[in-house]
Amino acid sequence: MESLFVSTGVVALAEIGDKTQLLAFILAARFKKPIPIIAGILVATLINHGLAGALGAWITSVVSPEIMRWILGGSFIGMAIWTLIPDKIEEEETQVARHLGVFGATLVTFFLAEMGDKTQIATVALAAHYGAPLMVIAGTTLGMLLADVPAVFVGNKFAARIPMKLVHSIAAGIFAVMGLLTIFQVDKLFG
Repeated sequence: MESLFVSTGVVALAEIGDKTQLLAFILAARFKKPIPIIAGILVATLINHGLAGALGAWITSVVSPEIMRWILGGSFIGMAIWTLIPDKIEEEETQVARHLGVFGATLVTFFLAEMGDKTQIATVALAAHYGAPLMVIAGTTLGMLLADVPAVFVGNKFAARIPMKLVHSIAAGIFAVMGLLTIFQVDKLFG
């Protein structure tokens, strides 16, 4: 259950102010149809994070535990630094697949926006770290929905009230702690 809770919390925090949350704001403002937008976010995230979780599980089967420890520790520390860098959304990302309808446009744009995004990379690292890809995928998907669904409903008027710097700092701190704990094998010291 730890993998589910940590994955949910870290991704929900990291997603606040992320380009996909900004994309949710833009799609909601453009289409004004929350249900197909939310369905598109859910399906795109499940596919994207499913692939990322499978990659994380595969990596653990081909890389030695000692090397994996350093890769994961470095990945989490890299995620901490990346989380502190604000995202900007490109207008052309919202123009992709407009002819597919609201659900299709959301599915395609969210899937593409998540490719190589910090939450996708975090999903790979978390799945490799915990060795429980299904729980991690469920957690990261839930974290995405916790951050993006409210964005669909409340839009830009409340976005300015969220202390983005504080939220990103907390998420970065969690990633940094996870990286250090992984590198120094803290769980083995006390286990």
